[in-house]
Amino acid sequence: MADVDRAQVERKPGTGARPSDEQTAWREFTQASTAESFCRGWLGIQCRLIPGVLGGAVFGTHSSAGSAAFAPVALWGEASRNPKPLADVAQRALSERQWVVARYELPVGGSRCVRYLIAYPSQANGTLTGAVALDLAPRPEPGLQAALRQLEWGSGWLEVLAHRQASTAQHARTRERLQAVLDLVASALGHERFVGSATAFVTAVATKLDCDRVSVGFVRSGRVRVCAVSHTAHIGKRTNLVRAIGAAMDEAIDQKAPLVYPAPRGAAPRVTRAHEDMVHQQGTSAILTVPFAEGMRLVGALTLERPADRPFDGTAAEFAEAVAALVGPMLEVRRRDDRWLVTKALDTGRRHLGHLVGPRHIALKLGVVAVAAVVAFLALAKGEYRVSSRAVMEAGVRRAAVAPFNGYIREAPARAGDLVRQGQLLAALDDREMRLELVKLTSQQDQLIKQQRQALATRNAAQIAITDAQIDQARAQLTLVDDQLAKTRIVAGFDGVVVLGDLSQSLGSPVEKGQVLFEVAPLDAYRVVLQVDERDIADVAVGQRGPLLLAATPDAPLTFAVEKITPVSTAREGRNYFRVEAKLDRTPERLRPGMEGVGKIAVNEQLLVRIWTRSVIDWVRLTVWTWTP
Repeated sequence: MADVDRAQVERKPGTGARPSDEQTAWREFTQASTAESFCRGWLGIQCRLIPGVLGGAVFGTHSSAGSAAFAPVALWGEASRNPKPLADVAQRALSERQWVVARYELPVGGSRCVRYLIAYPSQANGTLTGAVALDLAPRPEPGLQAALRQLEWGSGWLEVLAHRQASTAQHARTRERLQAVLDLVASALGHERFVGSATAFVTAVATKLDCDRVSVGFVRSGRVRVCAVSHTAHIGKRTNLVRAIGAAMDEAIDQKAPLVYPAPRGAAPRVTRAHEDMVHQQGTSAILTVPFAEGMRLVGALTLERPADRPFDGTAAEFAEAVAALVGPMLEVRRRDDRWLVTKALDTGRRHLGHLVGPRHIALKLGVVAVAAVVAFLALAKGEYRVSSRAVMEAGVRRAAVAPFNGYIREAPARAGDLVRQGQLLAALDDREMRLELVKLTSQQDQLIKQQRQALATRNAAQIAITDAQIDQARAQLTLVDDQLAKTRIVAGFDGVVVLGDLSQSLGSPVEKGQVLFEVAPLDAYRVVLQVDERDIADVAVGQRGPLLLAATPDAPLTFAVEKITPVSTAREGRNYFRVEAKLDRTPERLRPGMEGVGKIAVNEQLLVRIWTRSVIDWVRLTVWTWTP
């Protein structure tokens, strides 16, 4: 707007404005640091924008003796010598709150000159902040209307100035009020104990608000107990003063609103009987009681007392409410923290019990019911106590197929995991040397038989005896070789599964007599080996039964019965385990040695809570026993 107004001035001829004066006015307007310099610059610009302005003045408000008065803030032209005509028309515009146009005549020489005075009141938020008045040279009606419009448009800058001053003043008041509140908070937090904090706080409030006495109290067991009085280190619990202050605080808390006595005009009707009794008993003339809350619950009140000549106005009441709302909950927290531990526990239990039996707090009630149901269930419900352990399937019988003599592997069709039938070939040893030995022994036997015949023909008894013995020896050797040839075929002794042995990649390798080549287990004889932790072995006994679930067949649980408990432990994964053998009630076809799973030995019925906490209780017992001297 400033740029547009400046262009209008440059285009209007005959205004009598000098460039230096115009630049000075603009510079003073744009760089104004005070209200006076701002108004001077603005008035100079307006008087140059409107043709024929002879004088101008800006009037502002100030308070004097409790009433509002107006004084000139900026003058221009002839108004600097005689501002009274402009002040009169400005006062009229302010009283009428509208435009004012006045016509008057001045004697000039032997004739009279007609002049116009116009005034426009400036407002901010409905409040008069001043007025601007101009002394104009004679002009027709359209020119006068144009001057009025220009002045009205330009007056917006005065409203901006008024808003800026009001905002600055408001910020200053807010800053001052905030500083005062922070000082009071600091006084309340400057002590470690609650009584010291409360006493320092009420004393600081009394000093800040110029009160004769300030008291603070907190709700205990449904009634307010006065805890601190300003300028007093110790207060009696049953004095008339303390009882009267407490009754006034109860009255404000019951109505959940601040109470002022005597009540100001236009205030909402409130019950102030306790405040009135306090005035009659103690001689106090003006009382203000402000309750404060912690969350949604009123926890205390602040009572302020003054003489009758200084009653509590709205500003003091508002400040007291702000201080009480901020510092009150802090003092309540410090009061609760400064109690004995037993008192805290009783108060917490009483509060939760009140929530439990009183209205609302549905979630708490449902939670307590749920906890009670869980406790009842744990106290009454029983279940089967079972000892869980790792289980491995082992064959009931394992027959070994060993090498009958030193030799070499010729063929080995069987491998670990193969199902075999009785008499099925597992492996065969190389028999070439034995067959050659068999041919050799057969030839020797034939020669000995011929020699025997010759001895019989010559009736040589000695030779006959010798040849008979040699023939028997040859026959024995033949029998031995035949038996070894028969043993070169290693076959299965019964129907079963090969659980150990794989010579398919060792053809031609040498084997020694007695070396285990294969192990075969039957398909209908199994036993369950349970590895029971040493902490649970005392609960296991022969004859107990339980379910077994194998990893290979999780959809087909089996049952077993304990047959033997081996009193020897084995260490595994940092724990000791005992070997417990059990027998299956039935043997499914899919069962194979080496399958693993989990078995659970049923012991007896116990409370579920005892079953679930058994390991923890045992650990605690052992730990306590370890640390007990």
